[in-house]
Amino acid sequence: MGKINKLLLLAGMSLLTLTACGQAEKTETTEGASEGSDTLVVYSPNSEGLINATIPAFEEKYGVKVELIQAGTGELFTKLESEKNAPVADVIFGGAYSQYAQSTELFEEYVPEENDQLVEAYQNTTGFYTPYTIDGSVIVVNPDLVGDISIEGYADLLNEELKGKIATADPANSSSAFAQLTNMLAAKGGYESDEAWEYVHELFTLVDGKISSSSSNVYKTVADGEMAVGLTYEDPAVKLLNDGANIEIIYPKEGTVFLPASVAVIKGAENMDNAKLFVDFVISEEIQNVLGTTTTNRPVRKDAETSENMKALDDIETLEEDMEFVIENKDSIVKRFTDIFVDIESNR
Repeated sequence: MGKINKLLLLAGMSLLTLTACGQAEKTETTEGASEGSDTLVVYSPNSEGLINATIPAFEEKYGVKVELIQAGTGELFTKLESEKNAPVADVIFGGAYSQYAQSTELFEEYVPEENDQLVEAYQNTTGFYTPYTIDGSVIVVNPDLVGDISIEGYADLLNEELKGKIATADPANSSSAFAQLTNMLAAKGGYESDEAWEYVHELFTLVDGKISSSSSNVYKTVADGEMAVGLTYEDPAVKLLNDGANIEIIYPKEGTVFLPASVAVIKGAENMDNAKLFVDFVISEEIQNVLGTTTTNRPVRKDAETSENMKALDDIETLEEDMEFVIENKDSIVKRFTDIFVDIESNR
């Protein structure tokens, strides 16, 4: 081999060595981020509070720049469907279990390493999406307006003194109101039980046609002293307590259903390793404790820390929703409710 060729070979080998060292150094500094990638595209319907408790911490810990796109859950899933042959997002972060259960073809199979550290009922058993918080249906009461009426559960709401004083949204249009409906059906005998549906009829007779236009109006009217009782969900109710509102949160003694919000890796994601890293991150002990103590979102990890106004899960009588049945029969459940409500209104 000529002298010039030997020099070129040595130079090439040196260049390869320097490149490899540079890549190794980059991998070390990002503490687990995808090699050659320092970005992550996240689609999320979540509130600013939840976003602020997770995204900046992920960026700082792993040196990954997150591009966040926020919109409603339905809009984001429609977007994912339209992009499935050329994915833009790497992760979908937030949204109801029903949306995830009906969209597994959009997700990469991934179960995080610490899945077994989650409350057993909310572990990733599908292989595609992982719960990171849960939210339960609750009853909020204004103690000044309920007076001596004792309210410990659904049965106590069937009191003539509460007629026209119970706030609720429309289960046909509100996801939280629909969750409350299926909670009370499960608590009163089952989704197809005539006894349970008779309870719904009696309760909405006392509602007296006063259905709120939005779910937020329910807890706001109770806190503002306009309504005595509200059928709502835990997250905003705990926030009201944290802010000093004059309300009490009742977890129905018949049982509370807690439903999960999930996170999933998008099938064919460009930043696949970072996407999986993000799923691991949001169920980590570090972030679950942050969610439990600095937001009003209930963490799903076993023994995660929570704020003083969030009752311990072990101290709550809980019920499990038959998610598969509810997903398959949502339309018929809504129709049966609507028929009952129309009947009540026509005879009022």
